[in-house]
Amino acid sequence: MNSAIRAITLTSAKLGLQCVGFLHGYNGLINQEYIELTPDCVIDITQRGGTLLKSARCDAMLEDTGVQQAANALRKLHIDALIVIGGDGSFRGIHALSAHWHGQLIGLPGTIDNDLAGCDHTIGFSSAVNTATVAIDKIRDTANAFERVFITEVMGRHSGHIAYNVGIATGAEAILSFENYTKSDTAKLVQQLQRAITEQQHKHGSFLIILAENLWPGGAHALRDALNEQSNINCALCVLGHIQRGGAPSAENRMLATELGVAAVETVYQAIQHDTFRAATFMLGKINGVLTSTPISTVLTRQKPVPDSWVKRYRDFLAEGETSSLYTNFLN
Repeated sequence: MNSAIRAITLTSAKLGLQCVGFLHGYNGLINQEYIELTPDCVIDITQRGGTLLKSARCDAMLEDTGVQQAANALRKLHIDALIVIGGDGSFRGIHALSAHWHGQLIGLPGTIDNDLAGCDHTIGFSSAVNTATVAIDKIRDTANAFERVFITEVMGRHSGHIAYNVGIATGAEAILSFENYTKSDTAKLVQQLQRAITEQQHKHGSFLIILAENLWPGGAHALRDALNEQSNINCALCVLGHIQRGGAPSAENRMLATELGVAAVETVYQAIQHDTFRAATFMLGKINGVLTSTPISTVLTRQKPVPDSWVKRYRDFLAEGETSSLYTNFLN
C-alpha cells in the first residue's frame, strides 16, 4: 500500500494536483482527520510494510448515516476524486458512497487474499506468498530432519489463492483448499491422507500439508487431532497467521502498486484536462499485463476462484500418491 500511496502522491505533485491522505481508513474521512501528502512525506516508504496512513475497520460505513457523514466530509473538503486502496469491505464502502457523493471513486485492489475480480493479482498477494514460502521452506528442513508430518495453515479468508500458490511453490504433498475439498468428506479425506503419508514416508521422511484457513471444521487443530487420533500419525502444526501480512513488500508488489497508483491519478487528470470529468466508480487492475477498469459493482458480485487449470495440474501431476485420487474424487 505504501508504494501506491507514494505513486499517487508523486504523480499528483507533478501534475499540479493537491493530494491529501485520510488516516485510519474511512474513520479518518468521516472525522476529517487527514494529512497533506507531499513528496517529502513519501520519500522512503516504498520498502516498508503496512501503510503510512494506517488502516482500520469502520463500523460507521455499515450504516447509511455513516456513509452520509463520509459524503458530507468530501463535499466540505472540496474533494474531486477519492482513491481507496483495499479489499472487499473497502469496495463495499465505495459502492455505498457512490449513492451519496458524485465525485470520482477509484478503487485499487489491496488484499493478500487475491479474491477480487478484475485483476490477476492484488497488491499484497505476492508478498504474502513469498513470506509464507520462505517460512514453509524452513518447516520442510525440520520436517526432513525429524521425518515428520507438518500441517501449515495459511491465510486467504475464503480464497484458496495463497494456499495453492504456496503449496505449489514449496512442493507440498497435499493442498487442502476450497477448490478441491468438501466438508462432508472429512472422514474419507483423513483415511486417504493416512495412506498417502504412509506411502510417502517410505520414500523420504517428511510430508507437508498446506491448509487454507476457514476450511476445515474446527480448524487446523482439528485436522491435526484427527490424523493423530484416527490414524496414529504424529502431526506437527504451524499456523502462520498475520506474519503473512507484514514485512518488506516484494518487488512485484511494489511495481504493481506503483503502476496502479500512477494510473489512478492520470485517469483523474485526463478527465479534468479534457473536461470529461464525471462521477464514476470503478477499480483499476491488471489482466494479462494490461491495465483494466472494472465497475465496482462487477468486482463485488463476480467470483474469483483459483483457475481450474492449476487445480487440475496439481491434482494430476503434483499431488502425492493417494491425495491425487482424493482430488479426483472431490473434483468429479
